[in-house]
Amino acid sequence: MTITTQISRIRNWNTINSNTRQIYKSRLPCLKPADKVVIGIDLAGRAENPTGIALWKSARVKSLVIYSDEEILDCVFKNKPALIAIDAPLSFPKEGILRAAEKERTRRGYRVFPPALSSMKMLTKRAKKLNKLIAEKGYKTIEVHPTSTRKALGMPLKDWSQIQAAFKNLRLKGLRAKSPFSCHEIDAITAALTAHLHTQNKTEAVGNEQEGYVVIPKECNWKTLQL
Repeated sequence: MTITTQISRIRNWNTINSNTRQIYKSRLPCLKPADKVVIGIDLAGRAENPTGIALWKSARVKSLVIYSDEEILDCVFKNKPALIAIDAPLSFPKEGILRAAEKERTRRGYRVFPPALSSMKMLTKRAKKLNKLIAEKGYKTIEVHPTSTRKALGMPLKDWSQIQAAFKNLRLKGLRAKSPFSCHEIDAITAALTAHLHTQNKTEAVGNEQEGYVVIPKECNWKTLQL
């Protein structure tokens, strides 16, 4: 039985080891209509590379690593999120390699990756395709950039252990106590955090209507966040 087949037969969150791709099943609570789930996706450019996904509800997170477009869409559609935050460019610039969103973030001192750069084109194309399929089902998406989110919040940028410690200090529920998260899961959780802040009107959209927006938190000290 393939991983995709296994996932399609269960209605729960899954944690997949990125090395062995072994599935560990954990029960997904039955969501009431008033409950809201947001999802963060750290998308890989190729389906054979790991994509991190984080599901967030009431400051409780569950992360997993999956691979194919089918697995990603299955996870999204089964959990019926209020908002999906995707860590990947959802559009190309009208000209050149930078959109208005990258130009503005560069001006502010953020590190950016041009969507039209040769090494980024595959990721951008995959993100556009998935975004279209998700939107066709009526779900709302935003483009995010986890490193920009952490910079805006004054969090550690790339020290994965320190970032995981910051999540713990934010009193997020569902964090694994014994095993560290992969970098893909950490970026997915950061994306989900951005989505959560977006639902609380604590973000800003950088860019323009023609080329698309990147959502980042309003600058603040992450230690003051009330989740």
